[in-house]
Amino acid sequence: MSSLPQAKLRPGYKWELLTLFWFANFLNQGDRQIFNSILPLIRDGLGTDDVHMGLVATVFTIVYGILVPISGWLGDRTSRKWLVCGSLMIFSAGTLLTGISGGLLSLIIFRSMATGAGESFYTPPAVSLISQYHHKTRALAMAINQTSLYTGIVASSWIAAFIAEHFGWRSAFYSFGGFGVILGIILIFRLRNDPPDQTNRSSHTQHPSLKEIAENIFCRRNFYLLSAAFGCMVFVNVGFMTWMPTMLYENFDLNLSTAAFQSVFLHHLFAFAGVLFGGWISDKQAVKTPVARLHVAAFGLLLGAPFIYMLGQVNTLNMIYAMMAIFGFFRGIYDANIFAAMYEVIPPRFRSSATGLMISCAFVTGSTAPLILGYVKQHFSLNTGMSMLAPVYVLGAILIWIGAIFYFKRDQYIIPAEAKSD
Repeated sequence: MSSLPQAKLRPGYKWELLTLFWFANFLNQGDRQIFNSILPLIRDGLGTDDVHMGLVATVFTIVYGILVPISGWLGDRTSRKWLVCGSLMIFSAGTLLTGISGGLLSLIIFRSMATGAGESFYTPPAVSLISQYHHKTRALAMAINQTSLYTGIVASSWIAAFIAEHFGWRSAFYSFGGFGVILGIILIFRLRNDPPDQTNRSSHTQHPSLKEIAENIFCRRNFYLLSAAFGCMVFVNVGFMTWMPTMLYENFDLNLSTAAFQSVFLHHLFAFAGVLFGGWISDKQAVKTPVARLHVAAFGLLLGAPFIYMLGQVNTLNMIYAMMAIFGFFRGIYDANIFAAMYEVIPPRFRSSATGLMISCAFVTGSTAPLILGYVKQHFSLNTGMSMLAPVYVLGAILIWIGAIFYFKRDQYIIPAEAKSD
Protein backbone atom coordinates (compact mmCIF):
# COMPACT_ATOMS: atom_id res chain seq x y z
CA MET A 1 0.00 0.00 0.00
CA SER A 2 1.50 3.34 -1.02
CA SER A 3 1.90 6.18 1.39
CA LEU A 4 0.14 9.51 1.27
CA PRO A 5 2.23 11.68 -1.06
CA GLN A 6 3.89 14.79 0.22
CA ALA A 7 2.00 16.82 -2.42
CA LYS A 8 -1.23 16.42 -0.44
CA LEU A 9 0.20 18.19 2.58
CA ARG A 10 -1.35 21.55 3.42
CA PRO A 11 0.92 24.32 2.10
CA GLY A 12 3.45 25.19 4.79
CA TYR A 13 2.27 22.34 7.02
CA LYS A 14 5.76 21.43 8.25
CA TRP A 15 6.21 25.00 9.53
CA GLU A 16 2.73 25.08 11.05
CA LEU A 17 3.57 21.87 12.90
CA LEU A 18 6.82 23.38 14.12
CA THR A 19 5.01 26.51 15.33
CA LEU A 20 2.42 24.51 17.27
CA PHE A 21 5.14 22.33 18.79
CA TRP A 22 7.12 25.46 19.76
CA PHE A 23 4.28 26.60 22.00
CA ALA A 24 3.70 23.08 23.30
CA ASN A 25 7.38 22.71 24.21
CA PHE A 26 7.31 26.17 25.80
CA LEU A 27 4.63 24.87 28.16
CA ASN A 28 6.44 21.56 28.61
CA GLN A 29 9.45 23.43 29.98
CA GLY A 30 7.50 26.26 31.57
CA ASP A 31 5.31 23.95 33.62
CA ARG A 32 8.48 22.50 35.17
CA GLN A 33 10.03 25.88 35.89
CA ILE A 34 7.05 27.62 37.48
CA PHE A 35 7.22 25.22 40.41
CA ASN A 36 10.86 26.18 41.03
CA SER A 37 10.27 29.91 40.63
CA ILE A 38 7.44 30.14 43.19
CA LEU A 39 8.51 27.27 45.47
CA PRO A 40 8.68 29.41 48.67
CA LEU A 41 5.11 30.63 48.16
CA ILE A 42 3.86 27.06 47.62
CA ARG A 43 5.78 25.83 50.66
CA ASP A 44 4.42 28.55 52.93
CA GLY A 45 0.92 28.31 51.49
CA LEU A 46 0.71 24.58 52.18
CA GLY A 47 2.53 24.81 55.52
CA THR A 48 5.18 22.28 54.53
CA ASP A 49 9.00 22.42 54.52
CA ASP A 50 11.96 22.43 52.13
CA VAL A 51 12.60 18.69 52.46
CA HIS A 52 9.07 17.84 51.36
CA MET A 53 9.26 20.32 48.50
CA GLY A 54 12.48 18.62 47.40
CA LEU A 55 10.64 15.30 47.52
CA VAL A 56 8.05 16.66 45.09
CA ALA A 57 10.82 17.58 42.62
CA THR A 58 12.55 14.21 43.07
CA VAL A 59 9.39 12.20 42.41
CA PHE A 60 8.77 14.29 39.29
CA THR A 61 12.23 13.47 37.89
CA ILE A 62 11.90 9.76 38.71
CA VAL A 63 8.48 9.48 37.08
CA TYR A 64 9.71 11.32 33.98
CA GLY A 65 12.89 9.26 33.66
CA ILE A 66 11.09 5.94 34.00
CA LEU A 67 8.31 6.68 31.53
CA VAL A 68 10.12 8.52 28.72
CA PRO A 69 11.55 5.32 27.10
CA ILE A 70 8.03 3.86 27.10
CA SER A 71 6.87 7.03 25.38
CA GLY A 72 9.52 6.58 22.70
CA TRP A 73 8.54 2.94 22.12
CA LEU A 74 4.86 3.82 21.82
CA GLY A 75 5.75 6.63 19.41
CA ASP A 76 7.03 4.02 16.93
CA ARG A 77 4.00 1.76 17.33
CA THR A 78 1.01 4.05 17.78
CA SER A 79 -0.25 7.42 16.58
CA ARG A 80 2.29 10.08 17.42
CA LYS A 81 -0.36 12.75 16.92
CA TRP A 82 -2.46 11.34 19.74
CA LEU A 83 0.56 10.76 21.96
CA VAL A 84 1.53 14.43 21.61
CA CYS A 85 -2.02 15.68 22.10
CA GLY A 86 -2.64 13.34 25.02
CA SER A 87 0.65 14.32 26.65
CA LEU A 88 -0.12 18.04 26.34
CA MET A 89 -3.62 17.60 27.74
CA ILE A 90 -2.46 15.43 30.66
CA PHE A 91 0.47 17.57 31.80
CA SER A 92 -1.61 20.73 31.36
CA ALA A 93 -4.45 19.20 33.40
CA GLY A 94 -1.89 18.16 36.03
CA THR A 95 -0.57 21.72 36.14
CA LEU A 96 -4.10 23.09 36.39
CA LEU A 97 -4.99 20.71 39.21
CA THR A 98 -1.77 21.54 41.07
CA GLY A 99 -3.45 24.84 41.83
CA ILE A 100 -6.08 23.10 43.96
CA SER A 101 -3.53 21.08 45.98
CA GLY A 102 -4.34 21.14 49.66
CA GLY A 103 -1.30 19.34 51.00
CA LEU A 104 1.81 17.29 50.22
CA LEU A 105 -0.01 14.18 48.97
CA SER A 106 -2.18 16.00 46.47
CA LEU A 107 0.84 18.06 45.36
CA ILE A 108 2.77 14.88 44.61
CA ILE A 109 -0.20 13.33 42.78
CA PHE A 110 -0.96 16.36 40.62
CA ARG A 111 2.50 17.88 40.20
CA SER A 112 4.91 14.96 40.28
CA MET A 113 2.82 12.12 38.91
CA ALA A 114 0.25 13.69 36.57
CA THR A 115 2.45 16.49 35.24
CA GLY A 116 5.64 14.38 35.24
CA ALA A 117 3.96 11.43 33.52
CA GLY A 118 2.26 13.68 30.98
CA GLU A 119 5.47 15.49 30.06
CA SER A 120 7.36 12.23 29.60
CA PHE A 121 5.16 11.32 26.64
CA TYR A 122 5.72 14.56 24.72
CA THR A 123 9.30 14.90 23.45
CA PRO A 124 10.01 11.54 21.68
CA PRO A 125 6.96 11.58 19.39
CA ALA A 126 7.15 15.36 18.89
CA VAL A 127 10.76 15.52 17.69
CA SER A 128 10.18 12.40 15.60
CA LEU A 129 7.29 14.13 13.85
CA ILE A 130 9.40 17.25 13.26
CA SER A 131 12.12 15.13 11.65
CA GLN A 132 9.57 13.40 9.42
CA TYR A 133 8.61 16.66 7.72
CA HIS A 134 12.01 18.37 7.84
CA HIS A 135 14.86 16.67 5.97
CA LYS A 136 17.02 19.38 4.46
CA THR A 137 15.89 21.77 7.22
CA ARG A 138 16.07 19.24 10.06
CA ALA A 139 18.71 20.87 12.26
CA LEU A 140 17.19 24.32 11.76
CA ALA A 141 13.77 22.97 12.72
CA MET A 142 15.24 21.28 15.79
CA ALA A 143 17.03 24.52 16.64
CA ILE A 144 13.86 26.57 16.40
CA ASN A 145 12.06 24.01 18.56
CA GLN A 146 14.92 24.17 21.07
CA THR A 147 14.49 27.95 21.44
CA SER A 148 11.12 27.23 23.06
CA LEU A 149 13.00 25.44 25.85
CA TYR A 150 15.16 28.49 26.53
CA THR A 151 12.22 30.86 26.28
CA GLY A 152 10.08 28.64 28.47
CA ILE A 153 12.67 28.51 31.26
CA VAL A 154 13.33 32.26 31.33
CA ALA A 155 9.87 33.62 30.55
CA SER A 156 7.90 31.23 32.75
CA SER A 157 10.07 32.09 35.76
CA TRP A 158 9.17 35.77 35.48
CA ILE A 159 5.53 35.29 34.39
CA ALA A 160 4.77 32.76 37.13
CA ALA A 161 6.41 34.92 39.80
CA PHE A 162 4.47 38.00 38.63
CA ILE A 163 1.14 36.13 38.66
CA ALA A 164 1.89 34.53 42.03
CA GLU A 165 2.90 37.81 43.66
CA HIS A 166 -0.22 39.63 42.45
CA PHE A 167 -2.88 36.92 42.39
CA GLY A 168 -1.53 34.05 44.53
CA TRP A 169 0.56 30.99 43.71
CA ARG A 170 -2.45 28.91 42.68
CA SER A 171 -3.28 31.36 39.88
CA ALA A 172 0.08 30.68 38.22
CA PHE A 173 -0.80 27.00 37.82
CA TYR A 174 -4.34 27.82 36.66
CA SER A 175 -2.97 30.17 33.98
CA PHE A 176 -0.34 27.83 32.53
CA GLY A 177 -2.54 24.74 32.80
CA GLY A 178 -5.54 26.42 31.20
CA PHE A 179 -3.51 27.70 28.26
CA GLY A 180 -2.11 24.20 27.74
CA VAL A 181 -5.58 22.63 27.58
CA ILE A 182 -6.63 25.19 24.95
CA LEU A 183 -3.48 24.51 22.91
CA GLY A 184 -4.11 20.77 23.16
CA ILE A 185 -7.55 21.21 21.60
CA ILE A 186 -6.03 23.22 18.75
CA LEU A 187 -3.45 20.47 18.10
CA ILE A 188 -6.18 17.82 17.93
CA PHE A 189 -7.76 19.61 14.98
CA ARG A 190 -4.57 20.78 13.22
CA LEU A 191 -2.13 17.86 13.39
CA ARG A 192 -2.07 15.12 10.75
CA ASN A 193 -1.99 11.45 11.72
CA ASP A 194 0.64 10.19 9.29
CA PRO A 195 2.52 6.93 10.03
CA PRO A 196 6.16 7.09 11.25
CA ASP A 197 7.69 6.04 7.93
CA GLN A 198 5.35 7.10 5.16
CA THR A 199 8.17 7.24 2.62
CA ASN A 200 8.88 3.51 2.61
CA ARG A 201 5.94 1.55 3.96
CA SER A 202 5.88 -1.05 1.21
CA SER A 203 8.74 -3.01 2.75
CA HIS A 204 7.85 -2.60 6.43
CA THR A 205 4.97 -3.22 8.76
CA GLN A 206 3.39 -0.06 10.11
CA HIS A 207 4.20 -0.83 13.73
CA PRO A 208 7.64 -2.35 14.41
CA SER A 209 7.96 -4.99 17.09
CA LEU A 210 10.04 -4.49 20.22
CA LYS A 211 12.63 -6.90 18.83
CA GLU A 212 12.80 -4.99 15.55
CA ILE A 213 13.21 -1.68 17.39
CA ALA A 214 16.02 -3.08 19.54
CA GLU A 215 17.81 -4.60 16.56
CA ASN A 216 17.73 -1.35 14.60
CA ILE A 217 18.83 0.90 17.48
CA PHE A 218 21.32 -1.14 19.50
CA CYS A 219 23.27 -2.32 16.46
CA ARG A 220 24.43 1.26 15.84
CA ARG A 221 27.43 2.26 17.92
CA ASN A 222 26.78 5.91 17.23
CA PHE A 223 23.59 5.61 19.26
CA TYR A 224 25.60 4.69 22.36
CA LEU A 225 28.21 7.38 21.76
CA LEU A 226 25.72 10.14 21.01
CA SER A 227 23.61 9.15 24.02
CA ALA A 228 26.66 9.19 26.29
CA ALA A 229 27.65 12.61 24.91
CA PHE A 230 24.13 13.88 25.57
CA GLY A 231 24.47 12.57 29.12
CA CYS A 232 27.69 14.59 29.48
CA MET A 233 25.92 17.73 28.32
CA VAL A 234 22.94 17.21 30.64
CA PHE A 235 25.28 16.50 33.57
CA VAL A 236 26.99 19.87 33.00
CA ASN A 237 23.72 21.69 32.40
CA VAL A 238 21.97 20.34 35.50
CA GLY A 239 24.99 21.09 37.67
CA PHE A 240 25.27 24.58 36.23
CA MET A 241 21.54 25.37 36.52
CA THR A 242 21.34 24.01 40.07
CA TRP A 243 24.35 25.78 41.59
CA MET A 244 24.98 28.94 39.54
CA PRO A 245 22.27 30.96 41.37
CA THR A 246 23.87 30.01 44.70
CA MET A 247 27.32 30.88 43.38
CA LEU A 248 26.18 34.36 42.32
CA TYR A 249 24.28 34.84 45.58
CA GLU A 250 27.16 33.82 47.84
CA ASN A 251 30.13 35.21 45.91
CA PHE A 252 28.73 38.55 44.78
CA ASP A 253 26.14 39.45 47.45
CA LEU A 254 23.24 39.60 44.98
CA ASN A 255 19.75 39.16 46.34
CA LEU A 256 18.30 35.73 45.62
CA SER A 257 15.76 36.79 42.96
CA THR A 258 18.39 38.76 41.03
CA ALA A 259 20.86 35.90 41.23
CA ALA A 260 18.24 33.43 39.99
CA PHE A 261 17.35 35.63 36.99
CA GLN A 262 20.92 36.50 36.05
CA SER A 263 21.95 32.85 36.19
CA VAL A 264 19.56 31.93 33.36
CA PHE A 265 18.93 35.08 31.29
CA LEU A 266 22.24 35.81 29.53
CA HIS A 267 23.12 32.13 29.21
CA HIS A 268 19.87 31.29 27.45
CA LEU A 269 19.80 34.50 25.42
CA PHE A 270 23.10 33.57 23.81
CA ALA A 271 22.06 29.92 23.60
CA PHE A 272 19.08 31.16 21.59
CA ALA A 273 21.48 32.70 19.06
CA GLY A 274 23.78 29.68 19.16
CA VAL A 275 21.04 27.14 18.51
CA LEU A 276 19.85 29.02 15.43
CA PHE A 277 23.40 29.35 14.13
CA GLY A 278 24.12 25.69 14.90
CA GLY A 279 21.01 24.59 13.05
CA TRP A 280 21.78 26.75 10.03
CA ILE A 281 25.43 25.72 9.67
CA SER A 282 24.60 22.06 10.28
CA ASP A 283 21.93 21.97 7.57
CA LYS A 284 24.22 23.79 5.16
CA GLN A 285 27.13 21.39 5.69
CA ALA A 286 24.98 18.25 5.85
CA VAL A 287 23.92 18.78 2.22
CA LYS A 288 27.54 17.98 1.31
CA THR A 289 28.27 15.44 4.02
CA PRO A 290 25.69 14.23 6.59
CA VAL A 291 28.41 13.49 9.16
CA ALA A 292 28.78 17.27 9.47
CA ARG A 293 25.93 17.26 12.00
CA LEU A 294 28.12 15.23 14.33
CA HIS A 295 31.11 17.49 13.70
CA VAL A 296 29.11 20.63 14.53
CA ALA A 297 27.76 19.04 17.72
CA ALA A 298 31.25 18.03 18.84
CA PHE A 299 32.66 21.51 18.18
CA GLY A 300 29.84 23.02 20.24
CA LEU A 301 30.89 20.97 23.27
CA LEU A 302 34.62 21.38 22.76
CA LEU A 303 34.53 25.15 22.27
CA GLY A 304 32.18 25.63 25.22
CA ALA A 305 34.45 23.79 27.67
CA PRO A 306 37.05 26.59 28.26
CA PHE A 307 34.32 29.05 29.23
CA ILE A 308 32.78 26.59 31.69
CA TYR A 309 36.21 26.20 33.26
CA MET A 310 36.60 29.98 33.50
CA LEU A 311 33.31 30.30 35.38
CA GLY A 312 35.12 28.98 38.43
CA GLN A 313 38.25 31.04 37.88
CA VAL A 314 37.18 34.64 37.19
CA ASN A 315 36.40 36.90 40.13
CA THR A 316 34.32 39.76 38.74
CA LEU A 317 30.60 39.74 38.02
CA ASN A 318 30.99 41.10 34.50
CA MET A 319 33.45 38.34 33.62
CA ILE A 320 31.07 35.74 35.06
CA TYR A 321 28.31 37.09 32.83
CA ALA A 322 30.62 37.01 29.80
CA MET A 323 31.63 33.40 30.47
CA MET A 324 27.98 32.33 30.94
CA ALA A 325 27.00 34.04 27.68
CA ILE A 326 29.76 32.48 25.54
CA PHE A 327 29.22 29.08 27.16
CA GLY A 328 25.53 29.48 26.30
CA PHE A 329 26.28 30.24 22.65
CA PHE A 330 28.31 27.06 22.17
CA ARG A 331 25.82 25.04 24.22
CA GLY A 332 23.17 26.21 21.71
CA ILE A 333 25.26 24.99 18.76
CA TYR A 334 25.32 21.54 20.33
CA ASP A 335 21.63 21.65 21.27
CA ALA A 336 20.63 22.22 17.64
CA ASN A 337 22.21 18.89 16.68
CA ILE A 338 21.34 16.57 19.57
CA PHE A 339 18.56 14.78 17.73
CA ALA A 340 19.43 15.94 14.21
CA ALA A 341 22.76 14.09 14.51
CA MET A 342 21.19 10.94 15.94
CA TYR A 343 18.59 10.85 13.18
CA GLU A 344 21.41 10.54 10.64
CA VAL A 345 21.94 7.00 11.92
CA ILE A 346 18.46 5.96 13.11
CA PRO A 347 15.74 5.05 10.53
CA PRO A 348 12.50 7.07 10.86
CA ARG A 349 10.44 4.11 12.10
CA PHE A 350 12.61 3.81 15.22
CA ARG A 351 13.40 7.45 16.01
CA SER A 352 10.77 7.94 18.68
CA SER A 353 12.08 4.91 20.60
CA ALA A 354 15.68 6.07 20.18
CA THR A 355 14.76 9.56 21.39
CA GLY A 356 13.10 8.18 24.52
CA LEU A 357 16.09 5.99 25.37
CA MET A 358 18.51 8.85 24.73
CA ILE A 359 16.58 11.27 26.98
CA SER A 360 16.27 8.67 29.73
CA CYS A 361 20.03 8.07 29.66
CA ALA A 362 20.67 11.79 29.91
CA PHE A 363 18.24 12.28 32.81
CA VAL A 364 19.73 9.42 34.80
CA THR A 365 23.25 10.75 34.24
CA GLY A 366 22.37 14.39 34.87
CA SER A 367 20.51 13.69 38.09
CA THR A 368 23.82 12.99 39.86
CA ALA A 369 25.38 16.41 39.10
CA PRO A 370 23.76 18.46 41.92
CA LEU A 371 24.82 15.90 44.53
CA ILE A 372 28.41 15.70 43.25
CA LEU A 373 28.79 19.48 43.07
CA GLY A 374 27.25 19.77 46.53
CA TYR A 375 29.94 17.45 47.88
CA VAL A 376 32.69 19.43 46.10
CA LYS A 377 31.24 22.67 47.46
CA GLN A 378 31.26 21.33 51.01
CA HIS A 379 34.82 19.96 50.90
CA PHE A 380 36.52 22.36 48.47
CA SER A 381 34.58 25.23 46.88
CA LEU A 382 31.74 25.80 44.47
CA ASN A 383 34.16 27.56 42.11
CA THR A 384 36.20 24.36 41.95
CA GLY A 385 33.11 22.32 41.26
CA MET A 386 32.02 24.62 38.45
CA SER A 387 35.42 24.40 36.73
CA MET A 388 35.37 20.61 37.11
CA LEU A 389 32.39 20.48 34.74
CA ALA A 390 34.56 21.53 31.79
CA PRO A 391 36.29 18.13 31.23
CA VAL A 392 32.86 16.50 31.03
CA TYR A 393 32.07 18.66 27.99
CA VAL A 394 35.41 17.66 26.44
CA LEU A 395 34.59 13.99 27.04
CA GLY A 396 31.27 14.45 25.25
CA ALA A 397 33.03 15.97 22.23
CA ILE A 398 35.51 13.08 22.10
CA LEU A 399 32.70 10.51 22.17
CA ILE A 400 30.95 12.18 19.24
CA TRP A 401 34.16 12.33 17.21
CA ILE A 402 34.85 8.65 17.84
CA GLY A 403 31.46 7.84 16.36
CA ALA A 404 31.93 10.21 13.43
CA ILE A 405 35.38 8.91 12.51
CA PHE A 406 35.06 5.18 13.10
CA TYR A 407 31.39 4.20 12.86
CA PHE A 408 29.36 6.76 10.91
CA LYS A 409 29.72 5.16 7.46
CA ARG A 410 28.52 1.84 8.82
CA ASP A 411 25.69 3.33 10.89
CA GLN A 412 24.40 5.99 8.50
CA TYR A 413 20.76 5.89 7.47
CA ILE A 414 20.36 6.77 3.78
CA ILE A 415 17.22 8.83 3.16
CA PRO A 416 15.19 7.50 0.21
CA ALA A 417 15.28 9.83 -2.80
CA GLU A 418 11.54 10.51 -2.70
CA ALA A 419 11.85 11.87 0.86
CA LYS A 420 14.46 14.51 0.05
CA SER A 421 12.26 16.99 -1.74
CA ASP A 422 11.18 19.21 1.16
